[in-house]
Amino acid sequence: MWKPKAKKWIQGRKNIFDLIDKQLATNSGKPIWMHCASLGEFEQGRPLLEELKSKNSKVKIVLTFFSPSGYEVMKDYKGADFIFYLPMDSPVNAKRFLDAVNPALVLWVKYEYWFYYLTEIKQRHIPTVLVSGIFRKNQPFFKWYGAIWRKMLETFTHFFVQNSTSKQLLASLGYHENVSMNGDTRYDRVLEIAENFIPVLHIEAFCGDSQVIVAGSTWEEDEIEFLHFVNVNPLIKFIIAPHEIDEINLKNVKNEFPNSIFYSELVEHETAQNQQLLLANGQSRQPHVLIIDNIGMLARLYKYATIAYVGGGFGSAGVHNVLEAAVYGKPVIFGPEYEKFDEAIGLIVAGAGISIDGPVGLEQVMNELLNDEAIRKSRGEAAKHFVDDQAGASIKISQFIQENRLLTSW
Repeated sequence: MWKPKAKKWIQGRKNIFDLIDKQLATNSGKPIWMHCASLGEFEQGRPLLEELKSKNSKVKIVLTFFSPSGYEVMKDYKGADFIFYLPMDSPVNAKRFLDAVNPALVLWVKYEYWFYYLTEIKQRHIPTVLVSGIFRKNQPFFKWYGAIWRKMLETFTHFFVQNSTSKQLLASLGYHENVSMNGDTRYDRVLEIAENFIPVLHIEAFCGDSQVIVAGSTWEEDEIEFLHFVNVNPLIKFIIAPHEIDEINLKNVKNEFPNSIFYSELVEHETAQNQQLLLANGQSRQPHVLIIDNIGMLARLYKYATIAYVGGGFGSAGVHNVLEAAVYGKPVIFGPEYEKFDEAIGLIVAGAGISIDGPVGLEQVMNELLNDEAIRKSRGEAAKHFVDDQAGASIKISQFIQENRLLTSW
């Protein structure tokens, strides 16, 4: 009751089948159904979805999310014809959902395996493709107790995986012919965003001619790393985009950085009025820390960075999407928990990414990059080349679907 995200998760599923039945009542034909756990998985699946739509504009798309952080941001996305929360996994719900949707093809993005949905899909002989899958030895598929998980793998027609380790692990379970190492479709997505970049005028005004540090998807542990560096560098502009933007967390972040302003405040008050606003609030100078209090802007913010920092690397879940920064040719810094993420490892190998383990390390790396343009430029160019070299996974999956007649409407 006291968790806004959990509340949305529950409320979003109230009367969900009434909504699904109503919206799909007039739908004829068999759509493509893509399921994504959350926003990050959607960004992986989106390039493929749009590639398939471009091949056949008449194909309908049903898009489902498990998490509010995906559904609430993308519920008005125009690239899909129908967008729903995925009803909870159960035999009854799986049958009812598939009766309503009646998909010709199912696309499951990266991970999140629901037993009753997957087994019902298999019983109906619906082609099912795993997109940008990634497997690790410590997952239950590869444990003695993982029989029910291994049974779910049997439901997939084809696996498109990100790396050789995933392919080898599936091979150890007997999957050889229906596994392709295809890379990560997120590379296609970040390249698309960069190529279609839309300026954010308020951000440009805030940055001016200053050096800019963009810290994206930060958690409290990341923000702690920045406290001293921000305080001793008032001439540098900092843009901090917290991963969680509930009211309590945003208030805490602003309290951590006294000379700061929310993006919503920046938009509300014209630049000329900001000084009066700040003086009225007892601040003696213009803020040099901008806190982003919305979702959906981060992928464009990195364009304005002199150096990018990506959060999550000081928590057990690991670093967030480093590609959103790398695609703009920026050096990318992150914490020590990155070993599960091939893209972060790849950036380090390419000389574009730097892992730090504390505030001292952060300040040393920041100062070196800020004071040495040649090093900064070299690392930035390495980042852009790394992303460019990995592109094309979405087109390859689309071609596979077409060549193997997995979508019978083609």
